[in-house]
Amino acid sequence: MEITEIRVNLRDEEKLKAFVHVTFDNAFIIRGLKIIKGKEGLFVCMPSRKLPDGTYKDIAHPIVDDFRIKLEKEILDKYAEELSTHVEGKSTGGSAEDD
Repeated sequence: MEITEIRVNLRDEEKLKAFVHVTFDNAFIIRGLKIIKGKEGLFVCMPSRKLPDGTYKDIAHPIVDDFRIKLEKEILDKYAEELSTHVEGKSTGGSAEDD
């Protein structure tokens, strides 16, 4: 399965840094991933829903560690690229587009 597109929607919140949509093989999209700033740095949260007991359950997630590592790396790389573009846009008077 090939990751064909990653869309990052930056957020300027204390913990939530971005929402992410990932497209696979130009045929399947997963929306609602999040980039969160934790105590040990940034990490990717899979889309989830809140259960009646207050806990959260992933809706979709990788089941193979190698793929999870690849997916997280590509998402965080794209986030860094978007953040850099956003910062450069602000310093030159431009603006970054938000989906």
